[in-house]
Amino acid sequence: MAGFSRIEVVQKMESTGLVPLFYHPDPAHCRQVAAACYRGGARLLEFTARGDMAHEAFADLSHYVRTELPEMALGAGSLTDAPAASHYMRMGADFIVTPALREDVALLCNRRKVLWSPGCGTLTEINRAEELGCEIIKLFPGSVYGPEFVKAIKGPQPWTSIMPTGGVSTDPENLRAWFQAGVTCVGMGSQLVPSDLARTQDYQGLEARVRQVLKTIAQLKSGSA
Repeated sequence: MAGFSRIEVVQKMESTGLVPLFYHPDPAHCRQVAAACYRGGARLLEFTARGDMAHEAFADLSHYVRTELPEMALGAGSLTDAPAASHYMRMGADFIVTPALREDVALLCNRRKVLWSPGCGTLTEINRAEELGCEIIKLFPGSVYGPEFVKAIKGPQPWTSIMPTGGVSTDPENLRAWFQAGVTCVGMGSQLVPSDLARTQDYQGLEARVRQVLKTIAQLKSGSA
């Protein structure tokens, strides 16, 4: 079962503004990534379950996060159907992220009161997701739509909460563009967690990047940057 309610996950997204996301098959590396993000101030982490046997690494990570990183909400991403979502929820996923709008996943997560964030790319998809109870819309791929798309959506629908993933970087100007457009939070993958991190093992560097990104986001949210 999830360790955090869907509302608690939303609150973490709203307060921190950042969801680091990554995938790696080595459980030991996954634990190091989670710990570095946690030390840097992140309180959410999305494990993008894209590889064979990814559930094994997630199960190990879920246990580690529950016992060692108690304030962190761990989500499972890149899930494409309800059976996969159910499997990861049984392993303790606090939130579910899908690359596309899947109504079967929506019904399952709503039944278990677990936050789900579907990838949407049109106003029609966003409206349907919200009708199905979605709290945070995943704008994917963010690099295709950009901050101007967010502005256009927030005009007629200021209540819509958006999390772009893809096309989000650690660059302060990139973050400024997204948050000034009105996003609630951002999902950040390889720009934050480098693909060669398992080789370099620069976990202190990851911790520093997370800390700096969160500082920039906090300044943007307060209007001081």
